[in-house]
Amino acid sequence: MKPGLLWVPLAVFAGLFVVAGYALIKPADRTVRSAMIGRPVPEFALPPMLPGKPGLETAMFRQGKPRLLNVFASWCIPCIEEAAQLDRLRAMGVPIDAVAIRDRPEDIRRFLARYGDPYETIGDDSESAVQLAFGSAGVPETFVIDGQGKIILQHVGAIRDEDVPKILEAMGKSL
Repeated sequence: MKPGLLWVPLAVFAGLFVVAGYALIKPADRTVRSAMIGRPVPEFALPPMLPGKPGLETAMFRQGKPRLLNVFASWCIPCIEEAAQLDRLRAMGVPIDAVAIRDRPEDIRRFLARYGDPYETIGDDSESAVQLAFGSAGVPETFVIDGQGKIILQHVGAIRDEDVPKILEAMGKSL
């Protein structure tokens, strides 16, 4: 056996160690890039999820004022986490609409009673067709839509305290 071959396994191990260490120090960018940013809201009409609260349709996003669209479900744990931030945004004057995914009215009613109701409208997307048309893959997901019906921002996951300024900035830019 050649003396140099004895060091090959150690060199391979050292190389793998360096690559793994680099990946831990500088993790990959996990930002989800939406293909919907800058595009118009898809055409849709959803019936109301609850009596006394209107459903949702595309035309509502073309009335000259920016709006927030929140895709949520009563069975979604991160949706509970973001409820306080949605209420905070509503208190700041941000109009918020919702698409309820694969849910039941009685479950939505309990969710809103327990965690708050920041929504002006809630559409019933029982088949997730509208959710998929928006390019949304999960819940919660939130979209800032300008007054002409164009998607300005897509926020994937629960809205946290540190996300509120970015959402407000997107709302302001779309005025």
